Order: sequence, then C-alpha cells, then structure tokens
Amino acid sequence: MRQFAMLLAAAYVVVGPATVDATQPLTLQVSPAVSPAPGFISVRATVEPSEDNLSLQIVAQSAEFIRTSSVDIDGSHTPRMNVFEYRNLPSGVYDVSATLVGTQGPRATVTRTVQVVRTPGAR
Repeated sequence: MRQFAMLLAAAYVVVGPATVDATQPLTLQVSPAVSPAPGFISVRATVEPSEDNLSLQIVAQSAEFIRTSSVDIDGSHTPRMNVFEYRNLPSGVYDVSATLVGTQGPRATVTRTVQVVRTPGAR
C-alpha cells in the first residue's frame, strides 16, 4: 500500500498542455495520471473556436473496458472547455482520446494514457 501511495503522489499530474492556439484546434488534459480502483478520472478537452467544429468525441479504453462520450459543438459559438468525468473505472491502462469532428470529418485527435491501479479489496 505504501508503494501505491508513493506512486500515486508522484504521478498526480495533469497530462497535456493547458492552452490552445490557432495551430492546435484541440488539447487534452487528463488527471490523475494514476488512480486507485475503482478509478475516477477527469478529462478536459479545450477546443479552438471554428465554424468548422461539429462534435467532440471522448473515448476511455483499456484492454477490457470502454467508456465513450460525445457532445455536439455549434461552430465557434460553443464554450472552449469541455469537461468529462469517468467514475468507477476498473483497473487497467487506459488510452483516453479526444477527437474533434468538423464538416470534412476528423479535424484533430489527441490521446493521453492513464492507469487505474488495483488496490486490496477493489474489484
């Protein structure tokens, strides 16, 4: 348990850049990088306003589990920050990806990796 606490303290970071500029239509922050099971992660996707934006899709996927969310975007009239929370994730390594979809199809995809660590007594 002590090793897990040290790992958790060392890995509690926000993954990904905090700002968006005109060259990056999408950025992704996922925290914490390591979570005890059942896991809780917070996903913050920042979208650069554009009339081309139609939707934002978030996928958190491990080898044995997947959770997805999507939100419609009204071009440049939608808030830049979109927050998604995933609770009760089973242990595993998760690829968390965000895909910004525009009128011509996917405009940008960003992926981050997080880990949900099994703890004594967790399922």
